[in-house]
Amino acid sequence: MALPASSSTSRALVLALFSLLLFSVQGQLSNNFYKKTCPNVQTIVRSVMTQAVAKEPRMGASILRLFFHDCFVQGCDASILLDDTSTFTGEKNAGPNANSVRGYEIIDAIKTQMEASCNATVSCADILALAARDGVNLLGGPTWNVPLGRRDSRTASQSAANANLPGPGSSLATLISIFGAKGFTAREMTALSGAHTIGQTRCQIFRSRIFNEANINSSFATLRQQTCPQTGSDNVLSPIDIQSPTTFDNAYYVNLMNQKGLFHSDQELFNGGSLDKQVKQYSNNGAVFAKDFAKAMVKMGNLSPLTGNNGEVRLSCRKTN
Repeated sequence: MALPASSSTSRALVLALFSLLLFSVQGQLSNNFYKKTCPNVQTIVRSVMTQAVAKEPRMGASILRLFFHDCFVQGCDASILLDDTSTFTGEKNAGPNANSVRGYEIIDAIKTQMEASCNATVSCADILALAARDGVNLLGGPTWNVPLGRRDSRTASQSAANANLPGPGSSLATLISIFGAKGFTAREMTALSGAHTIGQTRCQIFRSRIFNEANINSSFATLRQQTCPQTGSDNVLSPIDIQSPTTFDNAYYVNLMNQKGLFHSDQELFNGGSLDKQVKQYSNNGAVFAKDFAKAMVKMGNLSPLTGNNGEVRLSCRKTN
């Protein structure tokens, strides 16, 4: 029996609304995304990261940086993990990444275990988001719930990596602009910059600051010059936070207040500008910094993720299926 026109219209409207709701749900990340399909996803990531950080504490910082450099280019889609192909030049050898970003083999190790446990289920993008969180936490930093359900990109862009990532010589205005373009407030940018409380960097990256800039503690500059001379030693590594380089704490901000920021871009956060007050707050209250950092990391993980039927779940993080 045919439905009256008004009833048919109502049914069509209901179906349309249901489809819209379903699409909306599929397009969102969820803390319970793998609850049924791969319940041990977080255990696998934590186990591999625990071993990696125990072997080399610096790896916690490296994975965190890998995540940041992924999300700021095309969103959190694991595009940074892709090797070059005949159809695109990837992000690994972009200026901000070449001879700098590392930790790919750790993500590979996690992926190998994940495939053995939950074949073709967990994306490389989700693995990277979880690994970054665990790296921070294993070094004494905060933890947070990581919404999951990202899918992996089928392409990467070296030009986008060169254009979207801030550099160590960036001014405060540039930093605020770059982070603002991704939807971050100046406060969130200041919190995320605290990632530099862990990790190391090459002499070549900070040489200009320790020899040429005025807003730097003189004894600090002299100390850094001992391992980073004016010529040579380009690839010699130094801790970014000289106080506690393998502990995720608020010492980074204490350093800035004492003009001991290793990068020009770091010291820009405390240089008589609009963020001085924020840096002072974080230097005095590590708990506030940790809370703000965790919230900003969740927001970063939500940068343009591929969800639903977009992208794919790669079987190898280094290449598309």
